[in-house]
Amino acid sequence: MSINRVIINSSPLIVLLKSQQAKLIPQLFTEVLVTLGVFEEVTTKDDVASTQLPSISWTQIVEVNTIAPVVAAWDLGKGESQVLSLALKTSDCAAIVDDRAARRCGQALGITTIGTGGLLILAKRRGLIPSISPGIQALRDAGLWLSNSLVDLLKQQGNNDRTLSQNHTKWMPHNSCSSNFSSDRLYTPNSQVNKLFHI
Repeated sequence: MSINRVIINSSPLIVLLKSQQAKLIPQLFTEVLVTLGVFEEVTTKDDVASTQLPSISWTQIVEVNTIAPVVAAWDLGKGESQVLSLALKTSDCAAIVDDRAARRCGQALGITTIGTGGLLILAKRRGLIPSISPGIQALRDAGLWLSNSLVDLLKQQGNNDRTLSQNHTKWMPHNSCSSNFSSDRLYTPNSQVNKLFHI
């Protein structure tokens, strides 16, 4: 099933803006929704993402006044809760979330979820980028922590890149600064990658 409408959480939005890859989002999807809570999370920071987001023309800001009880039960962050609550009542859409608990919640509620790495795979398969390897490196440079095994998996899924991440063993610790996002929280077990990417 082709996905045309997405609701994006703050973490993927921040790293894609910082890595200068956010332009892929409107090329992949016809409608991109950003909840007001996510917008505020991104724009209250003092960084590149906070200055870029207000001027982006391809996002639609949506106010979410009520968190669905089935989502609230998962005790997620404000952004994740708004994204998944909106996804529950928005037909034919996917949620772009990286947090592991948020993805599990989405799965349990029948919401299609896509991670930041999944966006690169989708862009590669649609011919928007020649390889996902530079994109992965850009995400890491922007503060997204990825394990060696996950990088290898993404490359295999995207373009069968044989240059494995064992040649890039110096990884940024996920707790080195507050803007980093750890793959321990971002991705589900490898066996579920294809299912979660839905591509």
